[in-house]
Amino acid sequence: MPTLESPTVILFDWHATLVDTLDAVYHAIDDMLANIVDLGLIDRLTPPGESKNGDDAKLVAYVREHQRLHPKLEAEKKVSRTDIFEVLFGRDEQAKHCAHEEFDRHYRAHYGEVHPFEEGIAEVLRELKGLGLILGVCTNRKQEFLDHELDVVDSGAWREQFATVVGGDACSKRKPAPDMILKALAELNRKPGADCWYVGDSTTDTVAAKAAGITNVFYNGADWNPQWLAQIFPATPEHPHKPDVVVADFRDLLSLVKACLGKD
Repeated sequence: MPTLESPTVILFDWHATLVDTLDAVYHAIDDMLANIVDLGLIDRLTPPGESKNGDDAKLVAYVREHQRLHPKLEAEKKVSRTDIFEVLFGRDEQAKHCAHEEFDRHYRAHYGEVHPFEEGIAEVLRELKGLGLILGVCTNRKQEFLDHELDVVDSGAWREQFATVVGGDACSKRKPAPDMILKALAELNRKPGADCWYVGDSTTDTVAAKAAGITNVFYNGADWNPQWLAQIFPATPEHPHKPDVVVADFRDLLSLVKACLGKD
């Protein structure tokens, strides 16, 4: 059990953490990549030699040649949209902004169906709130889509659990920038600190949380093995950020919170 400060606030990522919208997300990514030449983004892909690791470099090379994701990546549906764009465009903020805007345009044609990412999430959220914690959502998902999906999942029963809901168009910079997390905390009148936790499934969630100065809980819903986690969080000078703790599921998260609160 890692040594963590007891949480008072827990913010959650949306897609692939709280909910499953994977089919719509990957359809929209496909549509965006099919237009990557017309968008002027093909020449703004991460240059050879600048990727974080060999797997990232292979993804960039495949997209450059085929203007689509590798079929294996599409079949597994384990990597978030934001992480994919980070791999493809690196530090080019303007290119990433354009990619996100194009993704949103295509996502509108595919979104609608949404399900809890795992069974029992609603019960865990209620129990966390019952422990006196303030809960919120902070996601790169456009607010228009997020609001609809909040109304759909469990017939809208989740809304009352969240004291703040911040979508991807609420700030000029999306994750991995910390702006959205800081906005969510400001709406709660809370200062960033170790007692504020951010739970998410992607490396960009980890980077955003650490940049905001709060605790990061990496939700390993994709069941990555330890070797892969070490690869995507290499702790190098270029990529220094690592999660404070990794949880396998929401029951694992609840147990962790209770242990920190001395209620296990």
